[in-house]
Amino acid sequence: MARAPFELAGVRVAPGSRAQIDVPVAKLYTHAPLHIPVEVVHGRQPGPVLLVCGAIHGDEINGVEIVRRLLRSAAIRRLRGTLIAVPIVNVFGFVQHTRYLPDRRDLNRCFPGSGTGSLGSRIAALFREEIVDQASHIIDLHTGAIHRTNLPQVRSQLNIGTETAAMAEAFGAPVILNAELREGSLRHYAQSRGAPVLTYEAGEALRFDEWAIAPGVRGVLRVMRHLGMLAVDHRRRREPPAAEVANGSSWARAPIDGILRPQVRLGARVARGQVLGRVADPFGNAEGEVRANADGIVIGISNLPLANEGEALFHVARFEAIEEAESAVESFQSDYYEGLPDPERP
Repeated sequence: MARAPFELAGVRVAPGSRAQIDVPVAKLYTHAPLHIPVEVVHGRQPGPVLLVCGAIHGDEINGVEIVRRLLRSAAIRRLRGTLIAVPIVNVFGFVQHTRYLPDRRDLNRCFPGSGTGSLGSRIAALFREEIVDQASHIIDLHTGAIHRTNLPQVRSQLNIGTETAAMAEAFGAPVILNAELREGSLRHYAQSRGAPVLTYEAGEALRFDEWAIAPGVRGVLRVMRHLGMLAVDHRRRREPPAAEVANGSSWARAPIDGILRPQVRLGARVARGQVLGRVADPFGNAEGEVRANADGIVIGISNLPLANEGEALFHVARFEAIEEAESAVESFQSDYYEGLPDPERP
C-alpha cells in the first residue's frame, strides 16, 4: 500500500518527492507578504517526522547554513519518513539582523502561543499549529548571542526519557549539557507533548563559523541515521568519541568595569580559581581578575573586550569525568579546526 501524501499549510507532498512551501506569517507595513520558508522531503517508506529548524532567534544564522547543506546532501535522497526543514523561523528578526521580533519579544519564549495574543505569540501559534505539531522529533539550531561564541554543544533535558538521551549521544557534539527547560521555549513545548528535541548551540550570532556549521550538518545526519531515516554508511569517517554530559554550568563575570584581556580560549580545560582573564580601566590603574568558580571546560566566551561589572564573560561547564570531557573536546578541535586560518579558530 502506497504511503499517504504529507500535508503542510494546505500543500500536499507526494511520497518520494519534495516541495518548498511558503507559510504566510504576516504582512509588512508596505502590505508586502512575509512567509516562513519550509522544505518538506517526504520519503517513500514510513518513518519519523523530523523537524530541523534554525533562526528562531533572527541573528543566529549558522543554523540557516546547516539547513541549506542538509537539504543539498545526497544522503537524504533515499529518506525514510519525512524531513521538515525550516531554515528561518523568525523572518522578522532575520531581515533586521536582530535576535528579537519587532515588538522586542523573544520568539523562543512565546510558545505555545495564541492566535489572539502579541505578535510573538501569534507567530509561535502559527509555527506550532502548521509545523511543530506534525513533528515526532525536533532539532533546534542556535548560536551564541551577539559578541558571544559557543563551543559546539547539544542541550537537552536528559532525565525525561531515553530517546532524547540517545539522540543527544548520536549527534556527536563534544559536549552535552543537561539543561533544564525554559518556560515558553520551543523545547519546553515540544517535550510537553512527548516529542524528543535537541538544541544545538555553536558559534556566534551574525556570522558563519565553519567549525560550527560542518559538525552541525554531520550531527543532524547522525541523528537521522540513529532514527532509521537514513541507511548506515559504512564508508563514513570514524565516529567521534563519546560526548561527556555536563552536570552543570556557570558564568564567570567581570569584577569591575573595564577592558577584558582573556587568557584562555574556547574549549580550554580550567581549574577552580584559575585566572581566565583580566579586566582593567583604559589607563591600567584598576585591574580585576576573572576567575573560574569551578573545574571544567570553557564552552562559551565573550568576544567583546568591553565589559561592565557583573557581565558574563566565560561560560564553564562542570563534568564528573573531566579528563574524558577534555579528550572529547580536543578530538573535536583536531577534526574541525585543522586547516582553518588562525583568526577563524575560536
